[in-house]
Amino acid sequence: MLRAVLDANVFVSAAMSPSSPPGRILEHFLAHRAFELVVSPGMVAEVQRALGYPRVRRRIAPGLDPEEWLLDVVALAEIVADSDAAGGVSRDPDDDRYVSAALAGGAGFVVSGDEDLLAVGGYEGILVVSPRVFVELLGR
Repeated sequence: MLRAVLDANVFVSAAMSPSSPPGRILEHFLAHRAFELVVSPGMVAEVQRALGYPRVRRRIAPGLDPEEWLLDVVALAEIVADSDAAGGVSRDPDDDRYVSAALAGGAGFVVSGDEDLLAVGGYEGILVVSPRVFVELLGR
């Protein structure tokens, strides 16, 4: 089974637009367990902060409670410790947390729309792919 780390932007995009590729990824995870999700406490905190921004809250999909939704996702994910095992991999040091979590959790993918992270391409067997590519890999 595929194992993946999703960056904060994927979560936020999914909450704002459930029919978008990020939204479809989270739907595949929640409804079908189509892949295994790896998260770290720092990643979850980043997503919580982002979902709380007023400009994001105004655009959350109608009927979606972002706090409850995130709790549901995290409850089904594998939680790994925060680390800097992949420090210096991305042009943006804040993005290294995703590759580090993938290393810690044995994930083969980091899913992101962030250009700095996508520029990494791959690291120690981990592929960094866009949400659209990951949806295609899920075959749905």
